[in-house]
Order: sequence, then structure tokens, then C-alpha cells
Amino acid sequence: MLLGLACLALTAPVSVSPVRADPPVVPLARAHAHNDYEHARPLLDALGHGFCSVEADIWLVKGELLVGHTPLSLKPERTLEKLYLAPLRERIKAQGGAVYRNGPPFYLMIDIKTDAKETALALEKVLEKYSDILTVTTDGKTEPKAVTVVVSGNRDVKTIAAPKVRYAAIDGRPADLAGTAPAHMVPWVSESWKALFKWDGTGAMPDAERAKLRELVAKAHKQGRKVRFWAAPETPEAWKELLAAGVDFINTDKLADLAKFLREAEAKK
Repeated sequence: MLLGLACLALTAPVSVSPVRADPPVVPLARAHAHNDYEHARPLLDALGHGFCSVEADIWLVKGELLVGHTPLSLKPERTLEKLYLAPLRERIKAQGGAVYRNGPPFYLMIDIKTDAKETALALEKVLEKYSDILTVTTDGKTEPKAVTVVVSGNRDVKTIAAPKVRYAAIDGRPADLAGTAPAHMVPWVSESWKALFKWDGTGAMPDAERAKLRELVAKAHKQGRKVRFWAAPETPEAWKELLAAGVDFINTDKLADLAKFLREAEAKK
């Protein structure tokens, strides 16, 4: 696999922030940390703002699931386990069995960047080690736990769906709303904002686009699925439209800004 592996051995180690107690925070069920690993404290910054969903890109390199945006950004010690799964398990134990004590469900989106089947098989083995904290589906029956894993990116649907005991679901696309996959297999539907809408988050959203957005969300919700858009405008105007339409996860790289917006919106209710 040509991923610039030689550079990994030459990269100086970086410290991975240990889990530490952040001040108590009210969780934000609709906040999704896009490319969460690029923040100063992966996972922990999102948790500090109350986010209930985080996203990590993974690359299979010499049997390890490394987290990063590009091959050149990968570092041997920045694994999916060290940055996300192990800290989440530690926090869940400290919080009485949940990411946020008595809080809403928490989601870990894993975006596969390398070979779909090979990486899915490696991911399956890693997730099995965290069966105590991960939502599990056995023979079509789902047992919700503290963290639900949703796989995006290079998705080998057959490989992910194959295990009798399954610890991951699939991030679907709008086309899946016309399919027959059960909601426990495809609990989310995600799409690029620009693939469906022209509005850039400034001025008023065109009525036709607003209607299209709400129709898609309503259709997904009727099937028991959640909705997320990536590359959506990062403006208060856009966030207002997403909230009003019932979009389940608002995708952002601006953790503090979105957290402030959502808390102010909640206070106005």
C-alpha cells in the first residue's frame, strides 16, 4: 500500500492527550465534530463542548488503524484505539456507563480511507475488543450501548453486514431511502450539501431548496434514519435552516461557534 510509510518511522512522536475531567457540560445531541482528530485534543475538545458525535478518518497501515486526514499526516501512535476507543471506554466507566451521565446517545463515525474490505475486516477485530461500550446488533436485534459506531467513506456493505454479531452500522446516502436496508444497518443518511443545494448560507434560503431539504429529512425520519450533510455552509443562517428542518447532526469544524449557537437557540425556546 503506497501511503508514504517511510515517513512514519521518521516522524517524531507526538503526545496523545490523556483523558481528564472537563467541567460539567450539557450535551448537544445534534453537534457533529467533522474531522475531529484535527483539533488540539482529539475527542476531548469535542466532549468539552458537549458534542455527541465525532468523526475520525482511518487508514490501514501495516495492520494498524491510524487516524489522519492524509497519508502524510499519519503517525504510528495516533491509532483509532488510542485516540478514541480507549479514552471513550475510560470516560464511560467514570460516567456511570454513558459518555455523558444520563445524556443522549453518542456516535463515533469512522471514515475508511483505505481498501474498503481489508480495512473493514481490521476494524471489526478492533471493535470486538470494545464490545462492553459499543452498540451491538445480533441476528437483526440491536442492543444500544454507550457508543454507536457508524462507518462512512469506503464502505464495503457486505463485509460490514456479514458478522452475526455486528458492532458497526453504515452511513448511507439519499439513494438508500429508496432501498430496503433496515435502520439498524443504515441508521444515518449523509450527503454533500453541494450535491443537493446551491444556497451558500448567506441571505435567505430559496423556498424550493428549503422544501427539498425538509422533504428529505421527513422521508429519512419516517424510516427511522438520521440525516447529516457534509460541506454545508458554516453560518448561523445555515444552522438555523438545518435546525428548523430537523437535520439530526450539524457537521462542523468550528466546535466553539456551533456549541454557542446551539445553546443560544435552546435558550430561546
